[in-house]
Amino acid sequence: MKRADLPDSDCGIAQALGVIGDWWTFLIVRDVAGGITRFDGLQRELGVSRRALAERLAGLVDHGVLEKRPYSEHPPRYDYVLTAKGEGLLPALIALQDWGTRHVMGDGALTATSEDGSAESRRVHDLVGRKVPDVVLERHDGEPVTPGAPGAWTVLFFFPGAFAPGSQGYPPGWTDIPGTKGCTLETLTYASRCADFEAAGAAVRGVSTQRPDQLAAFVAHAKLPYPLLSDQDSRLAAGLLLPTFRTAGVDRFKRLTLLTGPDGIIRAVQFPINDPAGSVDEMLALVPDR
Repeated sequence: MKRADLPDSDCGIAQALGVIGDWWTFLIVRDVAGGITRFDGLQRELGVSRRALAERLAGLVDHGVLEKRPYSEHPPRYDYVLTAKGEGLLPALIALQDWGTRHVMGDGALTATSEDGSAESRRVHDLVGRKVPDVVLERHDGEPVTPGAPGAWTVLFFFPGAFAPGSQGYPPGWTDIPGTKGCTLETLTYASRCADFEAAGAAVRGVSTQRPDQLAAFVAHAKLPYPLLSDQDSRLAAGLLLPTFRTAGVDRFKRLTLLTGPDGIIRAVQFPINDPAGSVDEMLALVPDR
């Protein structure tokens, strides 16, 4: 169906569907966000015919969702990368994943954790061997940074939310959601062991979907010796399809931890985490240089 054929020209949903076209489009955007940017890689990952993929990629380029960047002149070859317009689809991907995990694959219960052996848990553990996407996040002090520390082992622990006293409080019903408790304990435990991680050659970074100003207030309150990063635009969440839950109109990370090597490859995963403090020592034991 062409955009001109859509019956409701004033409806944003109808017009968005005119660009998206079909469900393959979301899968293409998902994989490009995850770092698969070349035609052959996308074709292998999706299992779609070359003709169908070429048509969909051309349509996404025409609509400004993707742009082509040449990496070979003879023969002509291109990387397909998300534009700012394409990155605007990432929260929609996260919403679809959350809805599918909660309501299609699950029983509809709101939770910030998961069960061992669940499909969600298997998907997260399958991240071992994947490279962290080349995205830029905003540090709590406003500095743009990559998720991993350049050339170093990095512990990336993802948490639902931590708030300084006197700042914007926790969302309504926060403590009733399984898995939300323990963010302050986890961050303070990493703070107490930060020197041990540094001695082992690993940097520690916390990641949340909170705004940088909220993270800055908590860093100052808790006197954290390591940075907190904001993924408020879902770049990293969508790139790795990390587990999230939605409450009070905001997408939040379920608690998990990744250990990445100096090359940015994910080497170990902790998920689900039922003991936020105990998981810190478990992660320290996984750092190879220790």
